[in-house]
Amino acid sequence: MSAVTAAARSHAADLADFVASSPSSFHAAAEVARRLVAAGFTALAEDERWPDQPGGRYLVVRDGAVLAWIVPEAATAVTPVRVFGAHSDSPAFKLKPRPTTGRLGWLQAGVEVYGGPLLNSWLDRELRLAGRLVLDDGTSVLTATGPLLRLPQLAIHLDREANDHLALDKQTQTQPVWGLGSAESADLLGELAREAGVDAARIRGYDVVTADAARGSVFGAGDVFFASGRLDDLASVHAGVVALERAAEGFDAGHIAMLAVFDHEEVGSATRSGAAGPFLADVIERIQLGLGADREEGKRAMAASWCVSSDVGHSLHPNYAHKHDPVVLPVLGSGPILKINANQRYATDGVGAAAWNGWCEAAGVASQEFVSNNSVPCGSTIGPITATRLGIRTVDVGIPILSMHSARELAGVSDLHDLSLVAEELFRR
Repeated sequence: MSAVTAAARSHAADLADFVASSPSSFHAAAEVARRLVAAGFTALAEDERWPDQPGGRYLVVRDGAVLAWIVPEAATAVTPVRVFGAHSDSPAFKLKPRPTTGRLGWLQAGVEVYGGPLLNSWLDRELRLAGRLVLDDGTSVLTATGPLLRLPQLAIHLDREANDHLALDKQTQTQPVWGLGSAESADLLGELAREAGVDAARIRGYDVVTADAARGSVFGAGDVFFASGRLDDLASVHAGVVALERAAEGFDAGHIAMLAVFDHEEVGSATRSGAAGPFLADVIERIQLGLGADREEGKRAMAASWCVSSDVGHSLHPNYAHKHDPVVLPVLGSGPILKINANQRYATDGVGAAAWNGWCEAAGVASQEFVSNNSVPCGSTIGPITATRLGIRTVDVGIPILSMHSARELAGVSDLHDLSLVAEELFRR
């Protein structure tokens, strides 16, 4: 197990700030942009002309996604790209139309399940609402509340079998309370409008989700653990941001360094801001056109490019060891993981494994492998999607965690920092 250094503790504290500022995918994209602009990056608009010469640091935001890149001064039409990819969304509850509901003197929020949350983990904790409001002039504003909602669990006295089996009905038992009174005289959207400083009457659309209101925290013997909401996948987004900030200083690599943060991974990625959409391909094409590349030169550049798809994976759980592969047993605090699946649910192959191990060795970071128990199929990531869309060599990696898809997940403090070191090596080397 890696020792928890002062640098790792500082990284975890910065991650806690980052998560607190990123309660929705839209906030995460905005926070990435804010930090990188402060580091000297220039924000570009998709409907404007982009720079057409080598050199420079840039970013572009599309809804809840953001791409940021550094072009070396010596870049040419065939300069390859090094992409560190992650996603900004997490399982949660999303506000439905007409969200102000309630009965019997209680105010409730009408919500729909987003992705695959571990439902019981959302019980009995204070929740925020966060996302974007779209106004009558077509502009969008971000909004986020403090602790506002709660899903109260039924008392054990009223359900004596709750400890034997708890199954929540997704329609009738996951509607959080947020106040007392009559739904006819309340307005949940009004609460969100006040937080954004706009008139509720101007709201024409919205994308708003729940988030755990509690701040991320370091704990455990030797400060080995970090618990927080949205570690899947803000842990990777943050690692990529930190790595790109550091790599920008004195950058002279022979490739374009790029951070790619996509939205909607938890629901399949098939959106304009998801990994299955055109965002990454469009931006890379525009960068190449600015460098004077024709179609053939663009293909040559992509043939020499890499994507590191970073998302969380399962740590060995000491209470459920039978759910894991009996031999390959990654554990929190022992380094980032290389994710492998014979059926290409992860994009890693032998070439990718060798490259990843080389970056880890250069960064002085130990790496672990992850493979599923054959009887417990794994999920997938943006990796295979990116490899399929762009034909780019791709490797799937991440950090091991427990409580994946819980409202509050558990990571190793040293792993979080180590992932950022390897990402920096990817960008620089």
